[in-house]
Amino acid sequence: MSEIGVQKLKARVVGLFVADGGDFVTRPAESLDLGFEGIAGDVHGGPIRLSGGREPRYPRGTEIRNERQLSMLCPTELADVADALGLDELRPEWIGGNLLIEGIPRFTQLPPRTQLFFEGGAVIRVDGDNAPCKVAGGKIAEAVGRPELTLDFVKAARGRRGLVGWVEKPGMIALGEAISVRVWPQRLYVADGQEALL
Repeated sequence: MSEIGVQKLKARVVGLFVADGGDFVTRPAESLDLGFEGIAGDVHGGPIRLSGGREPRYPRGTEIRNERQLSMLCPTELADVADALGLDELRPEWIGGNLLIEGIPRFTQLPPRTQLFFEGGAVIRVDGDNAPCKVAGGKIAEAVGRPELTLDFVKAARGRRGLVGWVEKPGMIALGEAISVRVWPQRLYVADGQEALL
C-alpha cells in the first residue's frame, strides 16, 4: 500500500495496565502480551464481544466482532479531564485504560485505521474514539468519594477519553517502548459523490 499522504508520528508507552480481576478497572503491568484476542485474561479480550448501549442497532447481548480489545489513553488528556473535574489526578486504572501513550497531539482525535507500530513488533489498529460513559464516571466517583462525578465525567471527557482498538499483529509490549504511528489519509464521505480529503 502506498504511503502517499500518510502522517508519521512518534510516541512512547508510559503506562501499561490489565483488567484481569473480573472488572474493567485495571492494574499496572510491566508488559502486555498481545494475541489476536487482545490481552489474555483481560475483561475486554476475545475475538467477539456482546453488544451493549453503544450498538443500538443490535439487540443487547448480540455477539459481534470485538473491535474494543484495548483502551488507549493520553496523560495530557487525562490531566485536562482531571482539571475539569476538580481532581488532582485521573488514574488510567479507574477508567479501564490498558495503554498510556505520550507524544501524540490531540490523541483522541486520531482517526479510525490509524496503526500503532510498537518497537517490539506488535501492531494495534485504532477503531475510533472511546465515548465517555457513566460506568467509568461511577468508578471515578467511587475512587474519590464524589458521587456527582458519575455524570460530570461524561461531559468533561468528551473528545478526550482516548481510543479503542484491536490487535492487528500480536507481540509483547514493554513499558517505555517506542511507537511509530501511521495516520492514513481521511476522506469525508458525501452521498452525492463529491469527495473531500480531511
